[in-house]
Amino acid sequence: MITTEGPPVVQPEHFEFTPENLERAKAHIAKYPPGLQASAVLPLLDLAQRQSGGWLPLAAMHHVAELLEMPRIRVYEVATFYTMLNLRPVGRYLLQACTTTPCWLRGSDAVVAACEKKLGIGVGETSADGLFTLVEVECLGACVNAPILQVNDDFYEDLDGAATEALIDALRAGKPPPTGSLTGRLSSAPAQGKTTLTEPPEPPAMQAALAPGDGRETDNAG
Repeated sequence: MITTEGPPVVQPEHFEFTPENLERAKAHIAKYPPGLQASAVLPLLDLAQRQSGGWLPLAAMHHVAELLEMPRIRVYEVATFYTMLNLRPVGRYLLQACTTTPCWLRGSDAVVAACEKKLGIGVGETSADGLFTLVEVECLGACVNAPILQVNDDFYEDLDGAATEALIDALRAGKPPPTGSLTGRLSSAPAQGKTTLTEPPEPPAMQAALAPGDGRETDNAG
């Protein structure tokens, strides 16, 4: 999460949803009974953040509070709790490096170091060109393909230092590679290929006994 720590942020004076996003907001609100529309605060904040270029200005939070008829402080409480909501501007590419135990055991330190080296920034900072922001996050829920780097909404998996630098080069060139494993493995298949169940299994005895052509068919022709 990008917190309020750091230099003052220039806040826009006004925010309101675009007509398209207002319709999306109304659709979220309609999911909840009358009087409980505040339950839509999280999806509306996410919608406002996307419209604002990846962060939540105060004006956007106030607009959401007005739409949901809830106190502003309640909106602030949500915005400061969830790590996917950013209270400061971020780069075009938000690099979210998981350093929880499974990723750490698989080399997340090298991923973070590659980001810092390639971009010349530390965790929580944005590159001079405004393209990249690097943050450290907790478990992203894809431990079997660790280490993971989430870029905006997309996962890049099975990283090492060199692959991370190549990924950053591709993003900077505006040519992001396909998401998922960067080693080419399929989904969560074993990284080194199959070591067991490499051949089709034998059919169960009953299935084999009833297989066509085994001589057990009965000719009922009279």
